[in-house]
Amino acid sequence: MERSFSIPISRRDLFKLAGVTAVGIALGGKNTVEAAESGETIKYGNKKIPVLCNVDVCICGGGPAGTAAAVNAAKNGAKTLLIERGIALGGLGVLGCVYPFMDTHAPNSDTPYLVELKSRLRAKGIEPFDGVTQQTWHNPEILAEIHDEMCAEAGVNILYQTVLVDSLTSGGKISEVIIQTIAGLAAVKAKIFIDATGDAYLSRCSGVDYERGYEKTGNNQPLSFRFEMGGIDTEKLYQYVAIDLQEDWCKSKLPYFEIAEAMHRKQRYKLEEFMARGVETGEITQDEAEYMQAYTIIGKNGVMSMNCPEIPVKFSATDPISYSKAVSFGRKMMRNIARYLIKHLPGFENAFISREAVMLGARESWRIKGKYYLVEDDYHNQSRFPDAVCRTAWFIDAHGEKVSEKLPAGGFYEIPYRSLITDKISNLIVVGRCISASFILQASMRIQPTCISIGEAAGIAAAFGLQNGIDANKVDWTLIPAHRRSYISAG
Repeated sequence: MERSFSIPISRRDLFKLAGVTAVGIALGGKNTVEAAESGETIKYGNKKIPVLCNVDVCICGGGPAGTAAAVNAAKNGAKTLLIERGIALGGLGVLGCVYPFMDTHAPNSDTPYLVELKSRLRAKGIEPFDGVTQQTWHNPEILAEIHDEMCAEAGVNILYQTVLVDSLTSGGKISEVIIQTIAGLAAVKAKIFIDATGDAYLSRCSGVDYERGYEKTGNNQPLSFRFEMGGIDTEKLYQYVAIDLQEDWCKSKLPYFEIAEAMHRKQRYKLEEFMARGVETGEITQDEAEYMQAYTIIGKNGVMSMNCPEIPVKFSATDPISYSKAVSFGRKMMRNIARYLIKHLPGFENAFISREAVMLGARESWRIKGKYYLVEDDYHNQSRFPDAVCRTAWFIDAHGEKVSEKLPAGGFYEIPYRSLITDKISNLIVVGRCISASFILQASMRIQPTCISIGEAAGIAAAFGLQNGIDANKVDWTLIPAHRRSYISAG
């Protein structure tokens, strides 16, 4: 059993936390050292709990943005801890069955971390580009492996099956986060914290201003419950959809192929009538017929990722009771859709549900209100910022509200570092879909490549701030040496 730990922790505290007389922690890293004898504890409520570790940067959430932040903080010299509530990195891109990555549609938008990610996919036999759609097609198991490798090489320490519970603040700074580990409650101290929870949970715990849902209705974007189906004859499916029905919406060819239909939109899909027939016969509901999409998965022959069902908007991504009901409702929808496809769609005759996502797909939930609040005009005006950390041109994709407004070819807007930070907490950086933005603008910036680039920048900024004695919310992105920045504004 490995007894090394790359960040200081008291053996006595570990024993107390685990309730045993011997323990081993395998948090790898190239800077691995033996556990220190600190014996530090803190009081939380009426409990005395151990300080599990004290690091430079603590990232809460191991999704696409959080993993990118962790790797880049560690590569730039910060002792880094990544807290993940599951047992794999990658968030929705791995655990939520959300693949492939949508394309930003912005020229030269790939930041160095994204370039490396795609290069590693290719090296493992997963060619990410089909030459037509611009999407990044990937394989979830391979992507999880790549995240592991990149974290190990950078020296990131990872705590799996660990849930953020609370934060303690003092003087406008987060001093500790409280976590629930497999052995019980513990605390983590850090100089800088990065909120990569997707739901702005660390920010909200720490008193940061936030909002949720559409400003006009209060509704979140609808949740989805994605799944995979195996046993599909994709050649037969392609023949029926692309050749017989002459659907040219997806112009790529096998092994890159997708089918889709979305009712009540400008785009008319050839499969819309097919799904409508199921409503007429009572085999599926109108809600189940509203939205159906599926993608082949490179390297998993006969398997498709089902980007459905889209759960009705009456279920909330920010209400725990409503969210829980959405899980049960969504699973029923999933099974109804699968049965209908198996019974009626050529190529699905021998198909079956091979995997369910282990988290609902939340397109939007909570968003912070930071130093700069991105709005829809920033999209249409193609705003530029001196402290921009990335660019995107993904269309406004607010399901249920506003969809398919696209920028002209070559157009894009930028996302400033100031949308990642707040005036209230000086050692906090926020990444991913919960940065400071309006509901409509967030519908454009929420895609995985953009979130990854935001996380990449946060890791770089955190390390730079530590090395130069600058609070995270005072870092001037433009003063970071050009060779260390992941993105330089187009001006």
